[in-house]
Amino acid sequence: MVNLEWYRTFKSVYKNGNFSLAAKELFISQPAVSQQISMLEAHVGYKLFNRKSKGVEPTDYAKLLNNLIIDALDRLENVENGFRAKASDANRLISVGISKNLFARLGSVLIPKFDFIDFSFHDNDTLFELVDAKKLDFAIITKQFDTFDTIQEIVGKIKLVMVSSPQLDINDFKLKLKTKNSSDIEQWLNEQKWYSHDARIPHVKLFWLHVFNKKRPSMVANYIIPNESEMLRVLSKNNGIGITWNCNAKELIEEGKLQLLWDSKEMPSIDVFLLSGKNSNLSPIFETIAGELKQVLK
Repeated sequence: MVNLEWYRTFKSVYKNGNFSLAAKELFISQPAVSQQISMLEAHVGYKLFNRKSKGVEPTDYAKLLNNLIIDALDRLENVENGFRAKASDANRLISVGISKNLFARLGSVLIPKFDFIDFSFHDNDTLFELVDAKKLDFAIITKQFDTFDTIQEIVGKIKLVMVSSPQLDINDFKLKLKTKNSSDIEQWLNEQKWYSHDARIPHVKLFWLHVFNKKRPSMVANYIIPNESEMLRVLSKNNGIGITWNCNAKELIEEGKLQLLWDSKEMPSIDVFLLSGKNSNLSPIFETIAGELKQVLK
């Protein structure tokens, strides 16, 4: 019965025209190469290589054999390499950076896909610097950078929305939204209890800027909980209002644990990017991560 390794050795000798070079390429000894070629010649019944001063040259039978097996052998090796790459990707340690306020919804979806992930939390600029310096494999960011040394792909969009606890009566507010009276809307909002993930209330300021065209909202945050997912969890069990990324609130709204108070058309969406260094070894993992994020953000 023919041994597949004989054909691999034949392919390498045919390509290199030299037993020593084939041995180096295959990580085996030169006598092992000679033995496998001899066994293949005995199996097919023809001499395959003639020795010359520097290396060997294929016989006509070798040329015919090469034409017959090369495509099938290449396909088989591609399948084998692809299988090994996928197995390696699943088991290798990868490092992923993300904002702590997006981790619960975007970062955690990667856990079932990989056995080893080292997560770290940073802002967009720091994440870019770490990837650019090859200190981080991947980053999930909300800012595009002008660079030739990294790969960036848009995996979806997010926007800020206003949510409330499920027990809050929002009927009066919905009526005010229909009248489009900004003063009445803002006054009602200022009377509520507010939750924020940051004492600087960046989400609230951004929302007010786009919706009310004001740089400084007059409301005051009653509760500062420095993690957006935890803030939403606490809000769902108490009375009040918060502003969050729509991706973070989606499941809680669907489960009835939060109410979507206001998804304003004036509030623009922003792109979410997957960032990595230019490394072909990371390409299959990059595609897997991008695919998972696109599913979440579609």
